[in-house]
Amino acid sequence: MAFKVTTLPSRRHALVGPADLWKMKRRFQFAFLSSRGLRPEHRLLDIGCGTLRGGVPLIAYLDAGNYVGVEARAEVLEEGRKELSEAGLEHKHPVLIHASDPAQVALEAPVDFAWAFSVLFHMSDEVVDAYLGLVARGLTEKGEFFANVRLGEREDARWKQQFPLVRRPHEFYERLAAAHGLRVDDVGTLESLGHRTGSPEQDNQMMLRFARASQAG
Repeated sequence: MAFKVTTLPSRRHALVGPADLWKMKRRFQFAFLSSRGLRPEHRLLDIGCGTLRGGVPLIAYLDAGNYVGVEARAEVLEEGRKELSEAGLEHKHPVLIHASDPAQVALEAPVDFAWAFSVLFHMSDEVVDAYLGLVARGLTEKGEFFANVRLGEREDARWKQQFPLVRRPHEFYERLAAAHGLRVDDVGTLESLGHRTGSPEQDNQMMLRFARASQAG
């Protein structure tokens, strides 16, 4: 897979997390999804696509028009559009949506994969619920939604970007999944999947898999 590589400003990297981990987190996203069976012909919904840190290699890999990214912050998505242009990938025609409310997102076609990397724990309970509803309505029959979460006793704090930083019990995701006709399974900690930062707070996060309740694990 080849695409134009341009050195990006550290300011852009820092909009979506520690700038020094940016390359590793980009590699991880593509490696994880491709290991789970993502193919060029599949359609992917990337919730919280940010500056396209993970989006650029995914857009390069997928067939034209098969990437749909949603981002709540207009200024961050604008940086993502710049990154797309610098990577020479505008011809892939990704669908990039600015939406602070999941109700504003309308999928033109079902998606085979949905993805939320380091996103759900920055959302309120109501927004997580709404996105699970969107995913449940938008997934193909055998589609899958993957998201990493902070598990444990309920804890609410604030991230430096002024988003919530929430730790929730596993039962929270089980309950919401069931309400939308989905099942949820643990895939493994990020560290066990190849995401290694040296920070237990990050590496011990759990990757969850959501699929239709009728679908076998």
